[in-house]
Amino acid sequence: MAFFAKGRFLVAVGAAAVFGLLSGAAQAASCGKSAAGFEQWKAEFAQEAKAAGVQGKGLSALAGASYATATIKADRAIHKAFSGSVEDFMRRRGAATIISKGKSLKRSNAALFNKIESNYGVSPGVLLAIWGMETGFGAVMGKQNTVSAIVTLAYDCRRPDFFTPHAIAALKLVDRGALSSTSVGAMHGEIGHTQFLPGNVLKYGVGGANLRDKGTALASTANFLKGHGWRPGVGAEGNMGAIAGWNSASVYQQAIARIATAIDND
Repeated sequence: MAFFAKGRFLVAVGAAAVFGLLSGAAQAASCGKSAAGFEQWKAEFAQEAKAAGVQGKGLSALAGASYATATIKADRAIHKAFSGSVEDFMRRRGAATIISKGKSLKRSNAALFNKIESNYGVSPGVLLAIWGMETGFGAVMGKQNTVSAIVTLAYDCRRPDFFTPHAIAALKLVDRGALSSTSVGAMHGEIGHTQFLPGNVLKYGVGGANLRDKGTALASTANFLKGHGWRPGVGAEGNMGAIAGWNSASVYQQAIARIATAIDND
């Protein structure tokens, strides 16, 4: 799940409101701006994580996490990804290809999308638009170690308040077996076909929360959109608020709506 906003980052709702994971936890570990203090921070954060309910497997994954230099580099450059006009953004992200393949996948997976729409009220177009935009329909789900990425972002002084609950969530997912210390995904710790951050996997993931399974990922995405106010029957253009919950960048929202509408109108 990409996440961008004017001057700040978010995924749908405030971290504290979503998770409440750190209430009563140990005092927050001090952030850092380089790899130098990462190991000491992990030791401090382990106490915070334990107080928030993380158990043995999660704590072991935290202990084995490495400072993710590539994640920090990607984080510093993320503003460029959402620059320019909607037309420019759509061209860069291959919107025409997403629409064409999305129409084909809607037909070949009709039973799956009909079931999801029946359960959640979310039409196929927006799910296919997000799926295509985020991972090229599962072709590129990322190779960065998930725990290391999200823990590094929780340590980094840029936005620790936002990423700390997601780091706690990732460790809890390790405890539950939905992630492991070797799981990989996108640079910011996003997971699976549609790129969920760990805290949103806990809140909106369905079934076993294996988001590398396309059906689970698409149903979870529909559950997320439903949870953010998706209204059946009015299409993507009538559900910009729910799409904004998924990604707060205006160019992204408009691109998803246009792509979804083209797919649904096929």
